Amino acid sequence: MNIILALTLGFIIGSFPTAYILLKKSKGIDITQHGSGNVGAMNSFEVTNSKIIGILVLLIDAFKGWLASFLAYNLIEHDFRITIVALLFAVIGHCYSPWIKFKGGRGLATAAGGAIFISLPVLFLWILFWILFYLIKKNIHFANILATFFLIILPFIFTDLMINYSFIIPEIKFHFPIFVSTIMIVIISKHIEPLKNLLKQS
Repeated sequence: MNIILALTLGFIIGSFPTAYILLKKSKGIDITQHGSGNVGAMNSFEVTNSKIIGILVLLIDAFKGWLASFLAYNLIEHDFRITIVALLFAVIGHCYSPWIKFKGGRGLATAAGGAIFISLPVLFLWILFWILFYLIKKNIHFANILATFFLIILPFIFTDLMINYSFIIPEIKFHFPIFVSTIMIVIISKHIEPLKNLLKQS
């Protein structure tokens, strides 16, 4: 029952379409019909050319992940599995929001917000790999995809190290890499089109 509560809570919070509402109210723009159609910070900035809007979308989307994790942990159960299930479904809700015909963002900011509450090593490693891959190709999507791909694999290799520096410790160690990798796979699912474009360019 607690898992159902956690996933429902996470999905409801995550599905709030920040960029869509913000651009619709402030600019009269349907973000799903402009730029890449992605309902996230990067496309919001590119469509409006406003750093303020881009940063605001980024912060609110990150807050969604943090809030879903925080509420699940403090209101439902002090348990890793409950907390990360809420984050997983917040990311799914963000990526596939039912309020905008199951469109959404790419999930990175929402996942990062949850990682701040659950496990900073996940966030630090993702940022480290993102910087590395961005310096190689100077392409944001290239860096996003490869950094996320590595975070599918690394939790299985460095499980103990990552758990030791996390804020919430799983009762069953194997839960950590399984859930972290699942979140990364959801994020990768929203990078299919950028990946196709990168492969065409190579």
